[in-house]
Amino acid sequence: MVAVIGSTGKLGRHAVQQLVERGYSVRCLVRQDPVGTNPCCAPSATSAEVAAWLAAMPGVQLVRGDITDRESIFELLRGCLVCLVLHGATRRTELSDLLPWVDPTQDPTHAMRVNYEGVRHVIEAACASGSCQRIVRVTGKGEDPWSMFSILINGLGSMAKAWNYEGERLLRACDDVDYTIVRPGVMGQGDERLRGASLALADNGGDLQVSPIPHRCVAELCVRCLEFPNSARSTLCAMTVPEGKGEESFEPLLEKVSPDTRSFPGRELFQRHVLAVRVGGPALAGLALGFLAGALGLLRELAMTLVVRPQ
Repeated sequence: MVAVIGSTGKLGRHAVQQLVERGYSVRCLVRQDPVGTNPCCAPSATSAEVAAWLAAMPGVQLVRGDITDRESIFELLRGCLVCLVLHGATRRTELSDLLPWVDPTQDPTHAMRVNYEGVRHVIEAACASGSCQRIVRVTGKGEDPWSMFSILINGLGSMAKAWNYEGERLLRACDDVDYTIVRPGVMGQGDERLRGASLALADNGGDLQVSPIPHRCVAELCVRCLEFPNSARSTLCAMTVPEGKGEESFEPLLEKVSPDTRSFPGRELFQRHVLAVRVGGPALAGLALGFLAGALGLLRELAMTLVVRPQ
């Protein structure tokens, strides 16, 4: 039995479908009861519609709950061998978060609650289950706090990257359950057939240039790694590269994967993420305002030129 968190998301639904195709029994965490809802898996489908679609698959069970609900996570993992943790925080930073007397982490949708405390719940439930042997967690590249992507995602998304990395640290610190951490590129529908591109993988928390990668491919990595014992306790960066520079599937890449051996950054990385947002955030905002002011100036001059042009 494989437990899946984030099963109604665009990544999760691909993962569940692939697990079923490979003969696994699956237990999905869902927020809403899909009874009476028409099943649908279209990109525009609601969570309840996707849950109904999942429930119709052979060998799929649903457990109602949420990543922030510790008891539902314990119920989800009971008797499971593996847990795919495919959820992510979606909360936007609010202006009130900047007020010194406001603690935004009290919001249950905050990245700290979802990407960090949620992962802690999974680890505790996995250890208590006595059966769960591995947790597969999808995060993202987050070891460079000063990159533009990190500053934007942290600044606008309640420090989502920083808390994702803190969740990674919890997994690496747990000796009782193995982990596989997947850091994909920019996930999207993309070209499901990978026309003009191929797959690349770097283990040991290695770095690859950020690139688009279909949800289907990331789901394939999460599912296929379960059949490779050497991918346990590994941190994998997954991207696409030009055709001929990589592989058509993850299988030959997973054969070469080794467990983590490097020393990963500690709590100090979180503080660097915070500093980067405090310093880099205003700088990026200033650049954006400058660009906007320049664009408005050009439009004003163009309008004046059109107004005074002789007839």
